Amino acid sequence: MLSKIAIINGPNLNLLGVRQPHIYGAQNFEGFFAALQAEFAQRAELTYFQSNSEGALIDELQKIGFSVEGILLNAGAYTHTSIALRDCIAAISSPVLEIHISNTQARESFRHVSHIAPVARGGIFGLGLAGYRLGVEYFLAQ
Repeated sequence: MLSKIAIINGPNLNLLGVRQPHIYGAQNFEGFFAALQAEFAQRAELTYFQSNSEGALIDELQKIGFSVEGILLNAGAYTHTSIALRDCIAAISSPVLEIHISNTQARESFRHVSHIAPVARGGIFGLGLAGYRLGVEYFLAQ
């Protein structure tokens, strides 16, 4: 049986590949996700959801948060502002890994605070898109 692992990306991550490539890289997420699905096809069923809306992210977390083995969440800027996302993660039973493409600790000071971290299983920061691959590997090893 395949492990079910969800990837959820927040605001502006739909612009990967064109948005500040010196920070976020030049590859779009859809192409990366297709390659990730192919790489793990024998071991995991990967799903992907992206929204720029905080409410849509909460709705998706509530929808899948009791039925998947793991969630990789890159909440983008909502990481630093959303108590509602934090409360949602605390309310669901599926474990969440906080993912950030850039090293948020090496950036602006307002990015140093994460409301997600206290309720997440762990986090992967600053490793580019490879952080998602490591997150999948983590959940498969559990």
